[in-house]
Amino acid sequence: MTSDLSFLLQAVAWPLVLLVAWLLADALNARWHIPRVSSYVAVGMAAGAVHLPGLTDEITGLPFVANVALSLVLFELGYRINLRWFRANPWVLAAGVMESLLTFVLVYAATGLFDEMRQHVRLAVAALAIASSPAGILRVVHELRSAGQVTERVMHLTAINCLMSVLALKVVMGSRTLRVSGDWLQAAFGSIHVLATSIAVGAVLGYLVPKLLKGQQFRAPDGVTVVFALAVVLLTTAAYGLKLSPLLAALTFGIVARERRVHLTNAQRNFGTAGDLLSVFLFVYVASVLEWVDVWQSLGLGLVLVLVRGLAKVAVNVGTAQVSGISQQKGVMTGLALSPMSAFVVLLVGQSGAVGFDLADQTLATIAGMVLVLELLGPMVTQRALVAAREAHAHQDS
Repeated sequence: MTSDLSFLLQAVAWPLVLLVAWLLADALNARWHIPRVSSYVAVGMAAGAVHLPGLTDEITGLPFVANVALSLVLFELGYRINLRWFRANPWVLAAGVMESLLTFVLVYAATGLFDEMRQHVRLAVAALAIASSPAGILRVVHELRSAGQVTERVMHLTAINCLMSVLALKVVMGSRTLRVSGDWLQAAFGSIHVLATSIAVGAVLGYLVPKLLKGQQFRAPDGVTVVFALAVVLLTTAAYGLKLSPLLAALTFGIVARERRVHLTNAQRNFGTAGDLLSVFLFVYVASVLEWVDVWQSLGLGLVLVLVRGLAKVAVNVGTAQVSGISQQKGVMTGLALSPMSAFVVLLVGQSGAVGFDLADQTLATIAGMVLVLELLGPMVTQRALVAAREAHAHQDS
């Protein structure tokens, strides 16, 4: 009888937790305008803390589903990137690169205050701190129906942050391989191969899928969206098999598809109901995999890194605000809106461990406190920043 009950709890754990997360998020959003993703994270934290059977156990396939969920988000983010804007206003691109470099330098320097931290862990933490959470930011943007200068700038800077974070982490992994093996060719080939091939695969799919859709007539109104969703699943599966970066490939896929002029309507953004369900799963899953022992042990460091990272993002966006065409106040709002840092970082560390980065577990343990703070509170900061910038149309209507 006891074994039957235990099996039942394991079987219903995920559906039950996802249902609770959805209902709680809807209630808190309606009453206090708390971003739904923050509620998803809170439920995932609670489930992980009590070690709910069937949720925190390692289940084959869950990391893959999480990567599919995030890849869909990254495709959508890539689809919103207008490369012509960078040519028309190169200061936006410059701000993204400068902000990424300053974040890396300041976070690396801050980790030096903690003597027990290994050199390559410090470098990996600095590389990961560059990234902003595309999933968290896009969900808040959708909820607020936000549109305007700050919103578009945040989308483009988030894409730059993610790209720079992947690039920096690959360099760190390559230097680690060189230090351990002494093989320059292996170190260089491993990093360059993954980056170049991931981008190439995403670009090829971004070229071929629009070509396939050209002149195609779908009876279902969401036919184009379904094709792109299936293409993202195919891309993620292929990246897993080839040990590439599905996140970088999906982002490239979206950027190239946008340049190919394939139209997705507003109603099809976020991939509909399936996208909503995968989004709930993604945030609950990422929060549940964080070890509470690691969170408490790294919380002091995490708070320091949150402040340093936030300072870098705000300072660069304020410093480049006027030359890039916005007010300094909007520069502050842009920097604050880039606060979330969650699913992208956790899954990026997981992928790095899967391809042989031997410090992946230690790195995740080191940043657990920072990830938890920015995963829970970051979306709230983004929401407040977009509202303060007067770009949140959902709040204006309520």
